[in-house]
Amino acid sequence: MYIYIVEKNNFLLKENLANFSELEFVNEIPNSNYYFVYDTDGLSFIKDSTHPKEALNLDFLTGAVDWRMKRASHEGNIKKALGKSDKQLLIFDSTAGLLTDTLIFLSLGHKVVAVEQSKILYSLVKDAVSRAEKKIPELKNLILINDNSINAYKSISKDFDAIYIDPMFPISKKYIKKSGKIESIKKILELENLKEDSQPLIEIFLDTNYKKIIFKRPLKQRNIYSNINYQVFGKTTRFDIFL
Repeated sequence: MYIYIVEKNNFLLKENLANFSELEFVNEIPNSNYYFVYDTDGLSFIKDSTHPKEALNLDFLTGAVDWRMKRASHEGNIKKALGKSDKQLLIFDSTAGLLTDTLIFLSLGHKVVAVEQSKILYSLVKDAVSRAEKKIPELKNLILINDNSINAYKSISKDFDAIYIDPMFPISKKYIKKSGKIESIKKILELENLKEDSQPLIEIFLDTNYKKIIFKRPLKQRNIYSNINYQVFGKTTRFDIFL
């Protein structure tokens, strides 16, 4: 793996990177099918050297994520899934991904331990957090971990109020074409050979001593678990709640 350095000051960059087994810093565009770029926009990942403009870069201060955070009080379905509570909750996000829903939890005033197994996604998210933390004070309530979520959960001696599980949905080809980020994530998971375990995360967490599990699913996907306590329905997704 390579990082093409455009910015000279890369101290914070190294601090935010996952522990890659092989990583080389270069000052010229590498002869590689995929690589990182570090410039004034922060860290980006080029998943296909023939289309360098389709880089995956995260910015929590602009765009849809920033818009959702500023109107987090209107996130009715997520609030219903979390339940009525005046206290600050401690949430374990087992599938951090691009941190989209975690940022909503933080904006609602809660604390989150977010785990992402992909070293590439973790590095992109960690870099985005470091660029945004001075302007988003809620990020102080985030602990971000690069690990397998089951290993991380078992190693943390905290009493979580909720476990959040949002595995990647089966996505139509039509939707993939519309969403460059979804396509990039799928490519990254392939590059890192991160395949879904034979036993779904939800089944493993259902065997733990949990208070609440929030399982995000496509709206029309059939129920395969009979012990769901209640559900919260949105336009395209739903939350299955286990107590």
